[in-house]
Amino acid sequence: MKHLWADRWPRRPLRIRGWWARAGAVRFFTPAPALREPFKAPARRLRVIAKRHVAALTGRPPPSCCVAMDIGADEFEQSLPLLQELVLGADFVGLDIEFTGLRSNLSGPQQISLFDLPSEWYLKTRQSIQQFTICQIGLSVFSSIEGELNKYVAHSCNFFLFPTTFGVLDSEFSFQASSVQFLNQYGFDYNKFLKNGIPYMNEEQEKKIKHNILTGNWKVRSSLDKDQIKVVIDEVTRWLELAEEGDWMTLPGIAGFQAFEVQLVLRKALPEIWTVLRDQGVIVKKVSTQHRWYLENTSCDRESCWKEKILLSARGFSVFFQMLVKARKPLVGHNMMMDLLHLHEKFFRPLPESYDEFKLNIHNLFPVLIDTKNVTKDIWKELNFPRVSNLSEVYEVLNSDLNPTKNSGPVIIHASRCEKYVETKYPHEAAYDAFLCGSVLLKVAHLLLWKVHSAVPIPEPSFPLYLDVLAPYVNQVNLIRAGVPKINFAGPDSPSIRPPILILTVRKWPGVSEQQVYREFQNFCKFDVRRLTRSQFLLMTNKFKDTRSILKEYKCHPTLRISLYRYWRHSPNVNCLLQVCGVITTWAFIAFLLGGAGP
Repeated sequence: MKHLWADRWPRRPLRIRGWWARAGAVRFFTPAPALREPFKAPARRLRVIAKRHVAALTGRPPPSCCVAMDIGADEFEQSLPLLQELVLGADFVGLDIEFTGLRSNLSGPQQISLFDLPSEWYLKTRQSIQQFTICQIGLSVFSSIEGELNKYVAHSCNFFLFPTTFGVLDSEFSFQASSVQFLNQYGFDYNKFLKNGIPYMNEEQEKKIKHNILTGNWKVRSSLDKDQIKVVIDEVTRWLELAEEGDWMTLPGIAGFQAFEVQLVLRKALPEIWTVLRDQGVIVKKVSTQHRWYLENTSCDRESCWKEKILLSARGFSVFFQMLVKARKPLVGHNMMMDLLHLHEKFFRPLPESYDEFKLNIHNLFPVLIDTKNVTKDIWKELNFPRVSNLSEVYEVLNSDLNPTKNSGPVIIHASRCEKYVETKYPHEAAYDAFLCGSVLLKVAHLLLWKVHSAVPIPEPSFPLYLDVLAPYVNQVNLIRAGVPKINFAGPDSPSIRPPILILTVRKWPGVSEQQVYREFQNFCKFDVRRLTRSQFLLMTNKFKDTRSILKEYKCHPTLRISLYRYWRHSPNVNCLLQVCGVITTWAFIAFLLGGAGP
């Protein structure tokens, strides 16, 4: 077999819609007669058999049974079957998501506040969800170990995502400087996000691209991609001038749906070639017109089959999302409201304008949601645990001697390839935080079980038993800075349990603004401020002690008078109505008197 290296290949990395070809890495082959068909790959089957023999001899599972911790576009497709197997066999799944930004810098009434009803909070936050995107999803799949009492194994994976760019799909999203700095501080790899992100799309985008692919109405979108694909066509064209029928060449490093796109372009541009995708890349073979016609009409690699494969590959992580939905496993997060909003927008459908419709959709997708933030808030108050501000601190307290069930709680081990989390902390790495979510859930559930059975022996722990004691918290998701502390995805939201609203009346301070009022109190305590009238403002906090303190502190203030807000007493609408009623009553009384004085 002759090997001819393509000296004319450009001496620079060539990126074509997500794949890289190294300079000088294209091989041209003139195969021997016995090797004229390079399209069959028995080597893959031999490798699988070899792995099975190694497993039988060593007693250890083959490496392929362990999912890599960091999964990008290059690894995703081959990991998908095992991921599905893990999820189907799981007790529950921990989730954490990292974004390119959290909230738009909205001002005035568009900012979220403690005055917002859940529906108002949703509409304000919806704008930010549409502006930013997901850069990393972390999943930690927890499964009880058969034959082991209260012992769980956690398979943790980081998925780097990047929106699908294919045909008519070309998403726009923003970066928030503070979010980029924050993730960079904790070692986030933006190269994996930008260069090897797994594509994804929601159902609405899928319908558009499916229609375009199946009708043949698709095109390479960006000018950069067009230029790079033109380079490939030029190189293959130059090779064809020297090649003989039956010769073949390899374009290495092409993967995913981009490989199908490149093949469609090559087949359409060059009628005397045939292409096949193999592990080593795209193989281009010079064929006769008759052979090309035969392959187009009989090969399982014909264009009609490709279009379905392109759609499947372009869906990317959305395929796994649907697997997760169909598995119906409990989904566990910490302060997971933003995560749920992004899951709906990016993988299901664009967020609806209706808050109730959003709640119904999420409940249909994930019937069992558990927010560890919501669960731990109650436990912390009852057991007088030290105050914590984040998930890592919650985990540390539950692993300390402060936890009365520390030595009797569930045992959690990391799966193979996830051992880096055993000794080292990786805060704000999505898979690590997802693991913390699942671990906190199990430890808190065991603590609740211990409390319920404090007077009697604890029954043999199991995850169904843990779910029973967690029942009051299921589908209750914590809400940050809103009129209610949580959202109920399984029914109507609970009434507000926030401290009462205060009303501030300002004297001798003309032209005072909401910002000035906020600054007046910010060193004392945090209040959300909303103007009621020219000289009156509403104040609201989420802490009862702040309400009591401010009423006491400003009781005798010369210019700022603070009292409890009473709707029927302080509402401008009610006051206006009462004034109108008073005027009408007065005129009616005068008319009655004048009428009674007549003859």
